[in-house]
Order: sequence, then C-alpha cells, then structure tokens
Amino acid sequence: MNYFPDEVLEHVFDFLTSHRDRNAVSLVCRSWYKVEKWSRHRVFVGNCYAISPERLIARFPRVRALTLKGKPHFADFNLVPHDWGGFVYPWIQVMAKSNIGLEELRLKRMVVSNESLELLARSFVNFKSLVLVSCEGFTTDGLAALAANCRFLRELDLQENEVEDRKGQWLSCFPDSCTSLVSLNFACLKGEVNLTALERLVARCPNLMSLRLNRAVPLEALQRILMHAPQLVDLGTGSFDHDPDTETYRKLISTLQKCKSIRSMSGFLEVGINGVELIQLIGHCRKLQRLWILDCIGDKGLGVVAATCKDLQELRVFPSDLHGVGNAAVTEEGLVAVSIGCPKLHSLLYFCQQMTNAALITVAKNCPNFTRFRLCILDPKKPDPVTGQPLDEGFGAIVQSCKGLRRLSLSGLLTDQVFLYIGMYAEHLEMLSIAFAGDSDKGMLYVLNGCKKLRKLEIRDSPFGNVALLTDVGKYETMRSLWMSSCEVTLGGCKVLAKKMPRINVEIINEYDQMEFGFDDDVQKVDKMFLYRTLVGPRKDAPHFVWTL
Repeated sequence: MNYFPDEVLEHVFDFLTSHRDRNAVSLVCRSWYKVEKWSRHRVFVGNCYAISPERLIARFPRVRALTLKGKPHFADFNLVPHDWGGFVYPWIQVMAKSNIGLEELRLKRMVVSNESLELLARSFVNFKSLVLVSCEGFTTDGLAALAANCRFLRELDLQENEVEDRKGQWLSCFPDSCTSLVSLNFACLKGEVNLTALERLVARCPNLMSLRLNRAVPLEALQRILMHAPQLVDLGTGSFDHDPDTETYRKLISTLQKCKSIRSMSGFLEVGINGVELIQLIGHCRKLQRLWILDCIGDKGLGVVAATCKDLQELRVFPSDLHGVGNAAVTEEGLVAVSIGCPKLHSLLYFCQQMTNAALITVAKNCPNFTRFRLCILDPKKPDPVTGQPLDEGFGAIVQSCKGLRRLSLSGLLTDQVFLYIGMYAEHLEMLSIAFAGDSDKGMLYVLNGCKKLRKLEIRDSPFGNVALLTDVGKYETMRSLWMSSCEVTLGGCKVLAKKMPRINVEIINEYDQMEFGFDDDVQKVDKMFLYRTLVGPRKDAPHFVWTL
C-alpha cells in the first residue's frame, strides 16, 4: 500500500477504531508510522506516569480526544493513599501551551483541581466532552467554569467523584444558548440542585440522550423532566423512596411509559428495603440493555428483571450495606435467574451474600458470552454454603465456557486450582483482580505463564511471594501494571526486580513508615508494591512515602 498517497492511507486508517489496531499499523513501516502519527485523533493512556504529556503530543500532534488514567484500580477500595499522585493539571497545561484542538477528555482516578477545569474551559474553544470517573480535588465552582465557557459542550459525565458541592448553583451557569447537551450525569453530587435551572436546561436540549440525576431531585421534578425529554435512552433516577399508591408515583409511571427509547437505567438511591417500587418500575421497562441497581432489589426483584428484560447486556448490583447484614443482599438465586432470563448478558458486577459452585456452573452454561465477570462476595473467604468447598470449580466453569472473557474479579474461598483453570482457559483475559485467594506461589505463576494477553494484575491479601514475582520478570514487559498488597513479597525481591527491569518503575508505598533501609531486605515484607511500564523513568511528583527502586 506504500504506492498510495498519504491522504488515501489516512482515510483507510480512519476505519481502524481500535487503539490496538492503530498501534499495530504504525509498526509496519516508517511511512505508515508517519501517516498514523498525523491521523490519530483519539489516544488512550492507561497510566499517566507511563509517558509524559510532551512526549505524547510529539507523537500525536493532532490528538482531539484523550483518555487518561491515574491511580491504580485498588484505590477504589481505599488501598492507595489519598495523596499518592495522579495530577491532571500538568497535562492540561502542556496541551494548552501546545495549541492542540482538544475536544474530549476522559479521566479516571485522577486529581482534578478547580484550576484544572478553569484552564480547560479557557484553553480549548471547541471543547465538547468531559468524563470524570472516581476523580477528586474539585468543587462545583470548577463545573460552573465549564458550564459558562464551553459553548459547544455535548457531554458532562461525573461518575463516583468526590466533589465539594457549593450550593448547587452551577447548573444555572449554562447560558441560554446552550442547546447542545447529549449527556449529563451528576449523580455523584450530594448537594441541592437548582431544579428550575435543571428543567430549563433539559427542555432546551432536544438531543439529550443520557441524564443521570442525584438524590436531591425528587420524584415530582423527575416526572416534569421526563416530560421535557421523552427521547432519553439512558436514565439515572435520583431519590426513589415513594409510596407507589400516590398520585406522584402514578404520574411518573405514566410519563415513563411514554419514554419508548430508554435502554439503560441506574440510580434508585433510596428505595425501600424490599424494593417494591423498583420492582414495579422495572416491570414497565422491557427494552433495558443496561441496569445498575442496589441489592435491595433482592432475589425476587432480579427474578422480575429476568422475566422482563430479555435484551439485558450489562448488570451491576451494588451493596446497600457493605457488611451484608439484614435481608438486603442478593444471593446466587438471583444471579441464576438472570442468567436464565437474559441470555445476551455479557458484563456483570455482582455484590452478593453468598455463591455456590452449582450456580456459577449454571451461569457459565447460560451466558457464555461474558467479556466482564466481577463477583464480590461480601465475606471474601466464604466457601460454597451448600458443600463447604472452595469455589474453584465454579470459576473454572466461567473461564472455560466464556471464551471471550477479558476482565475477571474473583471472590470467595479459592485455592491454587482456580488459577490453574484461569491459566489454561482464559486465553483473552486482560485484567484479573484477586483478593484473599490461593495457597502458594504456584497460583500466581499459573496465571502469569498461561494468560498471554494479561495487561493488569492486581492482588491483595494473598500468599504470593518472591518466587512468583521473580520467576518470569520478562512477562512484565508485556503488561501495563502489577499491584500487590499484603502479600509475601519482600523489599529485597522488589530490588532484584527493579535491577533486572530498568524500563519498569517499581514503587514501594511505605505509607506508615513500617519499613526502613538498612535492615535485612529479604526479611522486610512490602505492604504495597505498584509496578508499571514507563517511557520516562521515575516520576517527579512522588510523595515522601513512595519509594521508586
């Protein structure tokens, strides 16, 4: 294809939407490398410390959309110190000085200050989309700057962020000329909402397809908002604690039935303990493809989902009580029901009270198309409650049946046997999360040796040590990162790894000063270790408790 002009190659490359495919074509020859450099508009950076913003812009000077991730995934479980790092301001600053035409920015687990958001709003006149997931450091003043200055904003998606909410007036900062919103999500905000400004904004955005509200939006306001937006495809409700026999509830159901396009629902933040209202509502939503819900829906409610939502593709069931007390938590019965009734299901996050091998085997048989399977038993070491056995065979059935599985999170009593199954059958696995599992180093080695496409491995409270860490260090060149906390790895083992692999950053998080240099390195166990590939060496903003070996 070298005889084609560069313009033709650029047009051909535009049909490659996968980052992996774009990377592959750039390696074919120098000519393709050059064409791919100038035609790549979307860039994904899985670790903000793997490359510098200057180097990224030199490689892709016409980037328009950037996805950037910061802290390790286990930060979601409070295992990463608050001030570990992951600051986005240097990235925005460099991009602003480089005069690139940034239009979309997606950030995950990063520190985002108000100054960052204000600089973003001032620097990129055609900015259209901001997605923040599990970020921190900003207030609604930063959101107000975005609303006031980004005239072409189409998407503002705030998922599970820590935001200081200052009186909820930021929605009124959207100018009357703003009619371009397609997606608006502020479900994570805890403060009051200017309902008048919200209703006016929704009414003047005819292309709004996704709307997720916080708990400050009552049912009465939700009903009025839905009247303005019958075209919604994705709806996140706010408060949903209401008597189904009231006139308000009946009006809401009547209005919701007119929203014929809804395919995704989430929210339901304050449903009753039995979720009666929620179950009734789901009975009216037969076309749902995605459902995020609290476990107070119960196994009975999941049975309604199974009977009603035949097109369901993604299900997330979150815990209403992390300690699993009371009758709120769902069990294996609800999951089996969904697997029978929803054969198109391919993505699952399921917090439950218990699970059995028989249930997992049934789920694997009914839903072989899983690409993401994340099971979180609230008691992480709980065995099969029927047989008292580990859940090895159940998870073995999942990885054996689901040939396209890319992400897996394990839970429950597990031995090295389950890791043997994973190494043997999970050929396409890219991310694996392990907690309180395994018997010996063999378990981790089964995974590292068998899963050829593994990109991220995160392990906590498991008996894996230096043998597992050091047996095949070359594997880490093909992975994005490895996290190990409360395992059997020693400081000496980490030093050996860092010496053997100079292109890998090996960070020790000594948060409570429990380790000291000068003692026997082969005795001192490392509480938290984060290992990742990088093109720019040790980071410059590491706090004092992060040691880069």
